[in-house]
Amino acid sequence: MTETLTQKTAKPRLLSLDVFRGITVAFMTLVNNPGDWGHIYAPLEHSEWNGCTPTDLVFPFFLFIVGVSIVYALESKKTDIGLHKKLTIGVLRRAVILYLIGLVLNLFPYLHFSTVRIPGVIQRIAVVYAIAALFYIYGNRKVWTNAFVAILVAYFLIMTFIPVPGVGYANLNPETNLGAWLDRTILGEAHLWKSSKTWDPEGILSTIPAVATALFGILAGTFLKRKDKDDAQKVSWLFAVGVLSVIAGLVVDLFFPINKALWTSSFVLYTGGLATIGLTLLYWLIDVQGYKRFTKPFVVFGVNAITVYTLSGLIPRILSMINVHNAEGKTVNGHQYLYEKFFTPYFSPINASLAGGLTYVLIWFVILWLMYRKNIIIKV
Repeated sequence: MTETLTQKTAKPRLLSLDVFRGITVAFMTLVNNPGDWGHIYAPLEHSEWNGCTPTDLVFPFFLFIVGVSIVYALESKKTDIGLHKKLTIGVLRRAVILYLIGLVLNLFPYLHFSTVRIPGVIQRIAVVYAIAALFYIYGNRKVWTNAFVAILVAYFLIMTFIPVPGVGYANLNPETNLGAWLDRTILGEAHLWKSSKTWDPEGILSTIPAVATALFGILAGTFLKRKDKDDAQKVSWLFAVGVLSVIAGLVVDLFFPINKALWTSSFVLYTGGLATIGLTLLYWLIDVQGYKRFTKPFVVFGVNAITVYTLSGLIPRILSMINVHNAEGKTVNGHQYLYEKFFTPYFSPINASLAGGLTYVLIWFVILWLMYRKNIIIKV
């Protein structure tokens, strides 16, 4: 569905949230599209297992933003119980469409249904959005808080105390943890992440704590919308909550390590705290202090987030299907040809890779800027 920015003026937007989303999506575009996967700066790579790099923050930040956005999209309608059924149908419809988009992205271009990866980033966004939005529609602050705490505690107990069938003991190793066993059992190895085929970073069990990340965003968004708090109180309280959550995450890390692939409870607390701090600082700077001159480049990424994520993932695959001859007469794919022609002769390997990624982000900025100028937002 396409709609114009002018159509959305009836529903005021939180500019800092659009900017925060735009920063997240722009960085996501960069780390997902390096010039050369063999040469990447460490901060632009995911942690091998335990730990957290800047790249590991992208996905939880986005799910946190999903939670905040749910509040701003549904708050005015949530109060009318008569609209709950309509809201539920709308939420489930959107989730199904998002999930199918993710599945099509995994199928493209070869349509190998027998080996298609069933989980994925957009698929997780769809599931988390649906569950979190239903929590928001039918719950309240007490319900959301209790659910958040219950999920983190239950997930810790499940992952660290329940023996893994075929292994005999609970563990947090990549291929032998309970989540990996569940993915193989339900989905089958053929439908898991192609780099492992034995576990999936967006697997079934780890999607549960990912819901907690969105609930964190709902709680933050609800506090930002409170009318009994002034801006100074909102900024102070949210910043304090963010700092305390980061500290809590580091404490829990001592016995339940921060780990993106497992989406551990410590990872939820740590990244949720950082997301709260980031959004709070942007809220204070942009919406309270009124510094908006730098925001436009990030807004153009933020208002078409799913569009740029989906299409930026398709184009490299299309280029990889095109075969051309390089300067040495060898047959290479279109991506490699462009990379060798415009980047490798002028930079060191790692800087050529970075330059390729930054160029790709810049190309998308131009496309999204033109869409923004035409007042086009593509929504699900």
